[in-house]
Amino acid sequence: MPDPDEEATEEGPRSIYDTDPPEDEDLWFLPPLDEAEPDDFLSPAPRPEQQLLFDPRDWREAQSELSAELADLAVTFGALDERLRAGPKGWGHRLALMEVSDLGWWTGDRISVDRLALWTGLRIGATGDDVQALFRAGWAVRRLTAGAGPSEGGWDAGLTAFFDRQAQGIEEVPEAVADLAEVMRSADGLHSVTQAAIGFHAWRALSPGIGQDTEAAIAAARHAATMGRGGALFVPLALSGPGALRGGGALDEKLSAWFRGAGQASLAALLHLDRISAWERRAREATTDLSGRTPPLLIDVLTAWPMVSAPLAEELTRASRAAVQRNLDRFSRRGLIREVTGQGRYRVWTAAL
Repeated sequence: MPDPDEEATEEGPRSIYDTDPPEDEDLWFLPPLDEAEPDDFLSPAPRPEQQLLFDPRDWREAQSELSAELADLAVTFGALDERLRAGPKGWGHRLALMEVSDLGWWTGDRISVDRLALWTGLRIGATGDDVQALFRAGWAVRRLTAGAGPSEGGWDAGLTAFFDRQAQGIEEVPEAVADLAEVMRSADGLHSVTQAAIGFHAWRALSPGIGQDTEAAIAAARHAATMGRGGALFVPLALSGPGALRGGGALDEKLSAWFRGAGQASLAALLHLDRISAWERRAREATTDLSGRTPPLLIDVLTAWPMVSAPLAEELTRASRAAVQRNLDRFSRRGLIREVTGQGRYRVWTAAL
């Protein structure tokens, strides 16, 4: 016969000194193991809806609402593209130098056109304070004037090569570049200018640090130009001010600022090409009496470069320093060029448009 005291103890409440139940006994606060799903173990509290950082659906809706502004930009850039296809080869280089110099006023580098010309043409003019800024500006000019765009060869490989992120002997795509490539693949089907805007804002968010603003703007300018026929390698973004780059607020406000700013910069580039074309015709007519090969070569240099020094002109024309200086003085006396430094040494000239 069982002991009544022992039976009462077994049926009574558990104390803190009782042993734990067997490990295979189900816990009351968990669902059965054969029915449990991963989400069953999460908190029952409401969870925020997961959204993409750059949802292409939102950008597509904004693009549709701004179709008129996008069409205006496409028309203006189309005219610029055709003008560059039919014009001298140096026009694109001239616009690239001007674009990068103007872009520097937004990024904070502030490299003037004459210093940028000396750096890209002769690799001189750097100081200890701004050598990195000159390196970035030189990279930007090279990317705007030659080479593959950021989407060529696929986004992963194209962006890695464009940003110079591929370290020697390392095959992996950097994490920030891979993230940007994923964002850009999700934007497939949108207009290239809208894709460029997404890439611009995405790279600034994904790659914080010195130089990311320049990289974002240059990559966006190159990709946006894929809507053209190859005459213009980039869509100007800063030639009329950084309006396209300063877009803030709601998504539609950002995209509207992008379309309007790029359209104004493209129009500014188009008008500048009109002025430099008129100057070139005037310069060739005014120098028909000058003999030698240097005058026409010097006109070509002044057409392709916004600012020119005597050493740079000597390097580009392959003429002697005396011949270059003599013709610069002649051009100046005939009102074709003007000296911009006001100094007796280290002088710089520009076409008198």
